[in-house]
Amino acid sequence: MPALECAPLATTVFVIPAYNEQDNLPRLFEDLEGRPGLFSSGSRVIIVDDGSQDATTEVVEAYNGVLPVELLRLGHNQGPGAAFRAGFAAALESCSDDALIVTLEADTTSDLDALPMMLERAQSGVDLVLASWVMVNVSPLRRMLSQGSGFFVRNALGVKATTVSSFFRVYRAGALRAAVAHHGEALIRERGFACKAEILAKMAALGAELDEVPVGLDTSRRVGKSNMPIVKTTLTYWRMCARQRLARGTAAA
Repeated sequence: MPALECAPLATTVFVIPAYNEQDNLPRLFEDLEGRPGLFSSGSRVIIVDDGSQDATTEVVEAYNGVLPVELLRLGHNQGPGAAFRAGFAAALESCSDDALIVTLEADTTSDLDALPMMLERAQSGVDLVLASWVMVNVSPLRRMLSQGSGFFVRNALGVKATTVSSFFRVYRAGALRAAVAHHGEALIRERGFACKAEILAKMAALGAELDEVPVGLDTSRRVGKSNMPIVKTTLTYWRMCARQRLARGTAAA
């Protein structure tokens, strides 16, 4: 009996926001270089420099390895929301609906060994595959924020997902393009880290099929401090959920 052939990998486009990540980006590039199976014809790695004040831009411009790296510069620091908005626009400009758009942190804290399974789930038809964090070497405060935000968003907006705030995701380009067409720039109104929960809630409300894959999150892999302000981020989750509930109530009226 002939062996079953695996479907060829769809085009992957990476959208990676970076703010003051000069020390982490070389390690991220090395991680990606060691996984050539993640790339196919037409793949891109878009680094969105969010107004870094260190040598992040220079590190990306100096890269001469095998990865199809591109630099997208924002004039000044605007937060993850603006970085994702610009990165998604650049990715969707030239990819097909079957392409897979991968977002992740620039600081190498996510375990990329989980990415093949995430890509497989998306290629099978899931619209949005989320990393469900298995936390290692994570501070109690960061754990509390992740668990609390997940509980709050699930109950406030009815989103069925364990981890709502992770950068590490795989989007089917067609589903993301449909969400952009429906919401326009309002798909991402949050400037800060709550933008990921906002995108998730809005895509889920449009009927996107969601799935989750357990992924190790090890903050000891990061060089330097996290860019996420804990208290401010917590407050923005409240604001985002209130805004979403208000919008739903207005639409139902």
